[in-house]
Amino acid sequence: MVQTALTALLGALRALLDLALPAALVLAALTLALGGLALIDRDRARRTLGWVVARAPQIGAWGLAAILLGGALVVLNVSRHAVDARIAAQQSARYANAADPDGGQTVQVAPSAALLESRTYTRSLLLPNDVATRIRVDNSLDGLLPYLGNPGETVQDLRENFTRTPAGLRYTREVVMQSERPLDFDRSVVRADLRFVDPAGGRGTYYTAAFQASYRFRNPLNTTATLRFAFPLPGGSGTLSGFTLTVNGQALSASDLLNGSVWEGQVPAGGSVDVQVAYAHQGSRAWSYQLSRREAIRDLDVTVTADRPAKFQRYSLFPTSQTRPALGGPSTLRWQLKNAVTAQDVAVVFTQGSVRETLTKVHLTQGLAVVLAALLIPLWAVTRRTPLAPLTLGGALLGLALGFTLGGVLTAYLPLLPAEILGSLAGAALAWVILGGPRQARTPLLPLLASAALPLAFLTGGHAGLILTVLAATLLLLLLPRARWLAPATA
Repeated sequence: MVQTALTALLGALRALLDLALPAALVLAALTLALGGLALIDRDRARRTLGWVVARAPQIGAWGLAAILLGGALVVLNVSRHAVDARIAAQQSARYANAADPDGGQTVQVAPSAALLESRTYTRSLLLPNDVATRIRVDNSLDGLLPYLGNPGETVQDLRENFTRTPAGLRYTREVVMQSERPLDFDRSVVRADLRFVDPAGGRGTYYTAAFQASYRFRNPLNTTATLRFAFPLPGGSGTLSGFTLTVNGQALSASDLLNGSVWEGQVPAGGSVDVQVAYAHQGSRAWSYQLSRREAIRDLDVTVTADRPAKFQRYSLFPTSQTRPALGGPSTLRWQLKNAVTAQDVAVVFTQGSVRETLTKVHLTQGLAVVLAALLIPLWAVTRRTPLAPLTLGGALLGLALGFTLGGVLTAYLPLLPAEILGSLAGAALAWVILGGPRQARTPLLPLLASAALPLAFLTGGHAGLILTVLAATLLLLLLPRARWLAPATA
């Protein structure tokens, strides 16, 4: 990062040197204009030169303040490029010094329940005597294999025989196959608790999810039958921890999970099966509960708790109820469906931009915040009739920029939000001390805090426009002249 900062600094210095020639040309033009004025009107030229000499210290002081403002903008530009290069290298690096989130956009497919039944299929084939002789079939199946086909993978019993009749050789195959009849769930209750984590070092935000679900289905027959329950493992979830599947109070051990976790057992007539599933994992950006097929839903209850604002995928199921605490905290989203038929999914997407994009917005706005402070602080001093030295103003702007730079450096050690908040507070405090601090009765603390808070608006997750509007209106009310100036004129 240091080498990148030095490279960016050299680039900024080269850009400043490129401005030296235009500045020299402007100065030469002013000198020639003053010389021409001396040839035309010597007295006016002498008065102009005297005015410039008399105000040279003040002009020089404001010139130094402008140079300090330019230096502050150069520092912020260097810091922005250095932080962006660090995050870009971190995202494309093959090795890392911290763990990356092991999950992405998680999709949990709804489980399925089925009734296993056995059905018998009979197939008969008559070969005329001349055909049987031609293909050399004599109580042997090998010659007929190309004509009979594969009986399938769900075969439970297979019986074959040959019978000679006057019409020819008759081959008969009797196959007992297993079939599945889908069953609807009497009740499905799903709970997902998502807690977001902002890791240090500018890494991507992720959430830790705790999933719990309970399902109930029953045997619809009047006799004992074999039922099957299949719970697919979530996609995009990375490593699952604490995975448990309990059927009627008996925990199942996970073995072959290629097709998810499957239970199969005998259920008495009209008997019910209760299943509980729980696991924890990491994910990011989105969470979905996908219905596997268009089915009749008798009672579905899905609840998602998240501590980050959420949006909903287009054409997905919209929650039937939402609860958002007034003072902040996790919000609760709930989907309750009874006696419904749908193939829509529950799909929640969280407002979360990339860390690199967010930091770019913050650091670009920091330059505007320094320029805004350069305008607000003198305006505050004029409206409060407080003296303000140009070099003091320039030093305060440079201190504010150094605080912003500190925030960018801290993103390598702290999560994004606390790092930038600490940097903004440090910059505002440094500028406040340079402007007089507690020794000055009318220090422009409010303009400093407003300028320092301006870049933080882009860390609020989609509310930057509202915050900037409120901040502008507040500053307008604070910086207006005294209220009696606004009173209507009286006759």
